[in-house]
Amino acid sequence: MSTTVLATKLFPPARRSGLVARPWLLERLDGVLTPGHRLALVSAPAGFGKTTLVGEWAARHERVGWLSLDDGDNALPRFLAYLWAALPGLRVAPPAADVPTVAALTAVVNDYADRADGPTVLVLDDYHAIEALDVHEAVAFLLDHLPDQLHLVLSTRADPPFPMARLRARGQLTEIRVDDLRFAEPEAGAFLNDVMGLRLAGDDVRALEGRTEGWVAGLQMAALSLRGAPDVAGFIDAFTGSHRFVIDYLADEVLARQPADVRDFLLRTAVLDRLTGPLCDAVTGRTGSSQVLDELDRGNVFVVALDPDRVWYRYHHLFRDVLRARLLAEHPEELPRLHRAASDWYAAQHLAPEAVRHALAADDHERAGRLIEEALPEVRRARQDAMLLGWIRSLPESVVQRNPVLCIAAAWSSMMAGELDRMARWLDAAEAALQAGARDPELAATWADTEDLRTAPAMLLIYRAALAQARGEVQATVESARGALDLAAAEDHFVRGAAGGFLALAAWAAGDVEEALATFSTAVRELHSAGNLVDEQDSTVVMGDLWLAAGRPSRARQGFEQTLAAATRNGEPYPRVTADLHVGLAELDRELDDLDSAEAHLETARGLAAQGSITENRHRWYVAMAQVKVARGDFTAALQLLDEAEKLYRRGSYPELRPIAAMRARVHLAAGDLVAAEAWVRDIPDTVSYLNEYGQLTRARLMIRRGEDVQELLDRLQADADGRRAGSLLEIGVLRALAHQTRGDHAAAQAVLRETLDAAPEPEQYRRLLLDEGLATAQTTLIEPLTERELDVLRLLDTELTGPEIARRLYVSLNTLRTHTKRIFTKLGATNRSGAVRRARERGLL
Repeated sequence: MSTTVLATKLFPPARRSGLVARPWLLERLDGVLTPGHRLALVSAPAGFGKTTLVGEWAARHERVGWLSLDDGDNALPRFLAYLWAALPGLRVAPPAADVPTVAALTAVVNDYADRADGPTVLVLDDYHAIEALDVHEAVAFLLDHLPDQLHLVLSTRADPPFPMARLRARGQLTEIRVDDLRFAEPEAGAFLNDVMGLRLAGDDVRALEGRTEGWVAGLQMAALSLRGAPDVAGFIDAFTGSHRFVIDYLADEVLARQPADVRDFLLRTAVLDRLTGPLCDAVTGRTGSSQVLDELDRGNVFVVALDPDRVWYRYHHLFRDVLRARLLAEHPEELPRLHRAASDWYAAQHLAPEAVRHALAADDHERAGRLIEEALPEVRRARQDAMLLGWIRSLPESVVQRNPVLCIAAAWSSMMAGELDRMARWLDAAEAALQAGARDPELAATWADTEDLRTAPAMLLIYRAALAQARGEVQATVESARGALDLAAAEDHFVRGAAGGFLALAAWAAGDVEEALATFSTAVRELHSAGNLVDEQDSTVVMGDLWLAAGRPSRARQGFEQTLAAATRNGEPYPRVTADLHVGLAELDRELDDLDSAEAHLETARGLAAQGSITENRHRWYVAMAQVKVARGDFTAALQLLDEAEKLYRRGSYPELRPIAAMRARVHLAAGDLVAAEAWVRDIPDTVSYLNEYGQLTRARLMIRRGEDVQELLDRLQADADGRRAGSLLEIGVLRALAHQTRGDHAAAQAVLRETLDAAPEPEQYRRLLLDEGLATAQTTLIEPLTERELDVLRLLDTELTGPEIARRLYVSLNTLRTHTKRIFTKLGATNRSGAVRRARERGLL
């Protein structure tokens, strides 16, 4: 379900008659339309006429989109929804919740780059309201990649965190700042006398212009105060001081000159960010608010029309701040009622973010909690995770604890933040709330009747399974997941898929990869039936890791490539899993020793990972790049990358099979720093399990380097992996061969290596494993050359003959030919026939 868009945010302020003409500033803004020009920045403190200037300029041009920003737009999905609505003539559909920001914005850039119908401008007004880093990053990406036909105009009180110096040096930036916006004496006179209807002498104009320093808001408040003032000269003499003083002084003057009912209206509607008649009626408890707004607009009393029909308005920001201060000082007891009324009105319009915000402002936490309950499905679908986390943290814990749905939402938020102990406390609270509701029907009646409530008992067990999985507690994961399945109805496909997924993850953590593959495949089908595309796509990464553990990298590659192909079909934007797929392909290419291809995939993933990667996988880009650096011999860079990976790592649903500390120890080993490697190895437990296997294999490498007997450890590791994990057996066999090689027994090394590779499902996919352990060189994968018979087969592979035809030519069975072919692929580091021929030619074998 998409974010509801307020149309009033998409209109520039309605043009007023009698504006002070400023043609030179309008001409400067025209510079943004020059091909190659990217940004016009209008930056000045409040009250200098930024929005008025840009609004007048926008009204003079076609194909100008407008977006008025506020604090609520710091949630990235909401910002993108408004961005899509604001861009004129955009032919790209709004992105789904699972689409990475970079991919979505790339589609926008490509759409406008393919046009010849003149320039398009997007105005982002009040950009200072944006504080969220991910929103800044989205706008910065758009700014960096703007085609010649698309331009940005930003109105802001503070410069945004963009590369201004670079844009300025390239001539791609127009800047209008406070000194440009100040009213000079002639403009001040035109404003005070022509627009505001005063008849001031030149000396009085000069005095006001000097004391306001050309500040438009100050001049406007002074003009409102001067209307009907008996002593103009005395007022002007008294009018002095800083902007803050001027605001307080003149606001008092403006409010004092309003009729009592208008002053009351102004104060009570100050709690609103936007004003429209029905909303103001609801808040003030009166009728006729639309007429009051119209009169304030015509009287220039600091209201700004937000749409051409003048249905929606807002107060000038400074004036609103003063009104709120006065309201708090004079009627503090009114604030909760006013906010509750606003919350009720917004809820009736199905505008949940605004309804929740006002309920929280009213300290009506019970109401806010119920609104959050009802909004949860939409918030999840829109991936407004930051908004949900902010809501939960704004509620007192006592309110959340009484509601099982809110407790589960709080637990999920804690898991996303990596706070597992806090997650456990929230799950206990959810269980206690469910039990209390069963005993107390009146308590249960306060909960929203939603699908989340119906499935809460099963989802509680799902999250208990997730917590147990994150802690490495395999049996507890299984028990919770099975309990969730027992509670799930046949139509609860998401619950069934999630529970099945955790059973598969538990089997994976226990080292039973075949069972994990079968169970996870069933779980994915349930997720598909639930229509949960995001989780179905994310499962490709897990399946890839499982196929690697099974010793079948080609199956992992097939899954990655199929999902990528589906993602780009029909020109649709990429799903969020795309970055992880490219990282997975990079790891596979690195194992094939195709380092250039691995780096290319990582570069593609780099731009997508920040916004698109699965939370638990964001560290893997750094891990994969570290492995490439190790292959290239840059151990210092590899260690630095692993440090970055450690900062991003979050324990979650996936079993921790490759601890970063163990990876760091392997880098030290590769660099020859045995002391640093031993510092970590000495602290690992001596137990043998799949969860501890990576560390034990790291220990085995250290023992081999130190000349110690490693066979007993490898025997225990092989017994644990035998029949369950072909990938593990391959690595164990390679280390057995390495141990023989280190002792100088080359014949035994070759025999063990040959036996290991013959038993592996896809030995040709593991070239880097052999290279890293010194059992291969850059020219050949094995320490032995091709046999004469293998050379005969290789020559025939370099023909048009089919496999059966080659077998008949050599008088061997097809199975025997396949054995020869597999050994040739392994020795040449190839994955297919054409690759083997190409590598053979490179090495002079053909």
